[in-house]
Amino acid sequence: MADPVKTMGGLQNAALKDLKGTEKRDSLIAIEKKYQKEWEDLGLFNADAPSTADIPLHSITAAELREKFPKFFGTIAFPYTNGRLHVGHAFSFSKVEFHVGFARMKGINVLWPQGYHCTGLPIKACADKLAKEVEMFGQEFEKYKEGEEPVTEITTTPARAEREDVTKFTAKKGKAAAKSVKMKYQFQIMQAMGIPVQQIHLFAEPSYWLEYFPPLCKLDLSNFGSRIDWRRQFVTTDANPYFDAFVRWQMIRLKELNKIKYGKRHTIYSIKDGQPCMDHDRSEGEGVNPQLYVAIKMQVLEFTSKAQEALQGKLPDGARIFLVPATLRAETMYGQVACFVSPKVTYGVYEAAPKEYYVMTERAARNMAYQEIFAEEGVIKKTAEIAGSDLIGMLVNAPLSFHKDGVRVLPMESILETKGTGVVTCVPSDSPDDYATITELAKKADYYKINKEWAELEIIPIIQTPTSDLLALALVKKLKIASPKDVKQLKEAKELAYKEGFYQGHMLVGDFKDEKVADAKPKVRAQLIEAGLAFEYAEPENKVVSRSGDECTVALMEQYYIDYGEESWRAIATDYVENKDGSGLNTYSTDARNAFLGVLDWLKQWACARTYGLGSRLPWAPEFLVESLSDSTIYMSYYTVAHYLHSDLFGREKGIGNITPEQMIDEAWDYIFCRAELTDELITKSKIPRQTFEAMRREFEYFYPLDLRVSGKDLINNHLTFALYNHIALFPREYWLKSIRVNGHLQLNGEKMSKSTGNFMTLDDVVKKFGADASRIALADAGDSMQDSNFVEDVADNTILRLHTLREWCEEMAKSQDLRAEMNDFEDPLFDNEMNTLVEEARHHYEDTNYKLALKSCFYDFTNAKDIYRAACVAAGIPMNKDLVFKYIRLQVLSLTPIAPHWAEYIWREILHEDQTIQLARWPEVPAADASLSAARAYVLATQSNITSAESAQVKRIAKGKQTSFDPKKPKKLTIFITDAFPRWQTECIELVKETWDPVTNTQKCSDKELSGRVAKIGKVKEAMPFVQRLKKRLRDGEPAGVVMERKLIFDEHKTIIAMVPGLKRAAGLSVIDVVLVTEGSKKGPDLLHGGEVDIKSPLAEGAVPGQPSFLFENIEA
Repeated sequence: MADPVKTMGGLQNAALKDLKGTEKRDSLIAIEKKYQKEWEDLGLFNADAPSTADIPLHSITAAELREKFPKFFGTIAFPYTNGRLHVGHAFSFSKVEFHVGFARMKGINVLWPQGYHCTGLPIKACADKLAKEVEMFGQEFEKYKEGEEPVTEITTTPARAEREDVTKFTAKKGKAAAKSVKMKYQFQIMQAMGIPVQQIHLFAEPSYWLEYFPPLCKLDLSNFGSRIDWRRQFVTTDANPYFDAFVRWQMIRLKELNKIKYGKRHTIYSIKDGQPCMDHDRSEGEGVNPQLYVAIKMQVLEFTSKAQEALQGKLPDGARIFLVPATLRAETMYGQVACFVSPKVTYGVYEAAPKEYYVMTERAARNMAYQEIFAEEGVIKKTAEIAGSDLIGMLVNAPLSFHKDGVRVLPMESILETKGTGVVTCVPSDSPDDYATITELAKKADYYKINKEWAELEIIPIIQTPTSDLLALALVKKLKIASPKDVKQLKEAKELAYKEGFYQGHMLVGDFKDEKVADAKPKVRAQLIEAGLAFEYAEPENKVVSRSGDECTVALMEQYYIDYGEESWRAIATDYVENKDGSGLNTYSTDARNAFLGVLDWLKQWACARTYGLGSRLPWAPEFLVESLSDSTIYMSYYTVAHYLHSDLFGREKGIGNITPEQMIDEAWDYIFCRAELTDELITKSKIPRQTFEAMRREFEYFYPLDLRVSGKDLINNHLTFALYNHIALFPREYWLKSIRVNGHLQLNGEKMSKSTGNFMTLDDVVKKFGADASRIALADAGDSMQDSNFVEDVADNTILRLHTLREWCEEMAKSQDLRAEMNDFEDPLFDNEMNTLVEEARHHYEDTNYKLALKSCFYDFTNAKDIYRAACVAAGIPMNKDLVFKYIRLQVLSLTPIAPHWAEYIWREILHEDQTIQLARWPEVPAADASLSAARAYVLATQSNITSAESAQVKRIAKGKQTSFDPKKPKKLTIFITDAFPRWQTECIELVKETWDPVTNTQKCSDKELSGRVAKIGKVKEAMPFVQRLKKRLRDGEPAGVVMERKLIFDEHKTIIAMVPGLKRAAGLSVIDVVLVTEGSKKGPDLLHGGEVDIKSPLAEGAVPGQPSFLFENIEA
């Protein structure tokens, strides 16, 4: 085959940001390439468990081994290999990559492997399209002419537009709103990906995709500087017989555990493909599930003349016709007063059984065709069409309704053909929409051309709730809903009505009177179905389109499915996710944990087999393939032994275990994964030597459990929750997943990534454009929460300059002969302490996987600290200290290594002249931060800023004519007023709060009125009352009382301000500085610089408090 690396080289998407000069970037990339090759040659990232030769298997327990030799094992969801990785992949990938870099620096044995997912429909569907296009247009598509109709149009929309069942939790996806993209022929899409037209025909064979894209994935990640153990890479499907054996073992064991079952269930189905359409088979609608309704059979009792005319001669004698509204609220059918249709929709009349016909939309009929509703499976018999307007006025029977003589068919303009059957039953007692519509119809009967009495049947209370027995009426009044056009308020009212009715309602009528609605709902539903008055009907929650371009339906079919949601299994998973004792799953955030719990609450059976696509065969039913989200739940365990099994992606060459695929029998997997012990019978049967078996068991026992799984938040709905379930089923608890970190989706320059708009970059694009380290820093800067993050090209571009400039400065310092040898007692200790502080901050953020904050501490704040130190030394007229400069360089490269390893390696080796690679270096140990020095530094920076602000304020007063005694252009004198004591009124306020605050209950002992009276007696009420309120707020917020009440400075303000004077004089261009100590009530104060006492005439002196000087600028004679 053609070399994909060469054929794809140099091809990028259109540039989003033009780079004006590339010399600095190119010099950084040259460094990256140099060290990437060196790291690869050294095999630095290959990780192995302690050998059984050194530590015999089970001479100590697996837990003791992991404690003695700490390890870290992290993965991301392996990418689907039908194209190149994009920057969104890199974002999730970076979360593990940065953690891996940090873990290595702690001396931990790190395993970071990468595989490729090829299972499912997408590759096969694209290959089949290409095969047809080659047949149509020739091998190089030379017969194609511009203007040919595209194959299909794909619209990408959010998975759920609006929940129909508001009692069901759904995890929100973070993707932006819909886009509609007119797709071209598949060969044109391949051309847009940079594949030469001469090679595209090769992709008509699905296996070629597996050969072509995984090497590009490896190339892109290697160019990114990834610390991956490439010995363990593999592709899925039966293209790799070892992985195929692993998946077959997994399926067999799940079936033996009764986790895989066979039976009829509703599933999203593609009529065109003739099989279920699961999440990874969809071009639109990932995460959409079947929505199960009950369809009410409302038999027509009296036709309108227009309806009779439309149906004349098209139905047999004795035919019964039903309107079939679909509802989620069977328990409310007692309250039916009408049936709604859309006057704008043309309905079909479909034969469901001999002499039984349903009136509904074509879409609904298509859904019913495979749900055992029609007499003949898959056959849609449409006997007539009838306009919705011709149905209005018909009399129909309403099962369970108190209106036994029937109800009328009335117009409802908001009915959609894309939801339900296009027919809606009207229950105004409990549906705000129905009440608003029926009221509107009654008010404007002439306008709607109906008899007014049709819309005025009695509304009977059927459900009792805390708000009202007629809940819809109460909510319409409360929310001031005037008509059906008040869509926003009606949506809110619908949710409120549904939730209150379901969770707090009790039945007032019917066979289940006085029962809770939640208990009565399924009973009423069953009663209706058993009586032949209704039937089950399902449809997709929202639009689903398969990758073959088919709009999917729901089918009721015999299927193999994994019984997710089974009560005992779910209880174990829920307990593990709740993690109440700290030994369960770490989700890193409450939002993520709640999302998992929500999915566990609703997730049920999942079809695990299909007939079309790529994958492994179901062992007991080889006509089926294992579906793509079912073969990707425990593959992380396969990484632990992959290099023992094969040395290439496809398992064509044996690995270090010298084992054939046929030797990997089910019992072999059981032993490796701690499900069974090793026996002589197994050794004989498999012909795998005991030593090899034990070595593979050691790899699994040591590296498992998986320490960190990183994925996008949308995978909580399926893959991640499936992984939890499968680990619980197949592995001992010791080997269940330890943590899952989910992130939001990645925006590019503040906008959704989209190929159609050009706002899209592959990982290859980004690395070529900005280099690896600048790209990695921009990814770290993008964000860490479950909310959508943002990769900003300007950040990457600016980082190139930052890294280049900092490298030049380090080189300059290494050669400098002007650095100072001795340490001073001001600038040096402040800088030294700040470096120690920031290194510890960065360590803490790395451990919490907060990489944006880690980057801030170890890069932005760290370089800023260096710049402040350099400026302070210049202002003080002294060189920087040599030891501190080199300490800075060392700490800078070490703390930045997890994120920007290439740049760090260059400084480490070329400037600091270290012998070993920085990839083997340890995280720096630094002294604990000195709080007094940190406070002194903060005081210095604040004081410098406040002095600038004070001078600006005086200049502004001059401009406004309020002061004329100071000219900033003339020689200046600055008087700094400091004080050792807070104002007396503040001290009295603090004593008052101490007296009136209960530290046990964290509440105020007296009334606000009493407190206000006592504050008034202190005086300075305008200042004192807000001061007291601030103290109380700090106490309520949980700040320790000792910190709030004791306001002593932890540094020597006198010493600090005096040490600042030389630098302040130079920096601010001051001729003279005085420092005067102020005492409340005194007009004199000691001059701390020159000695003696001076008169204090300026009112500005009164503004000084401990830690916050006040300032006076004056002119002096030159």
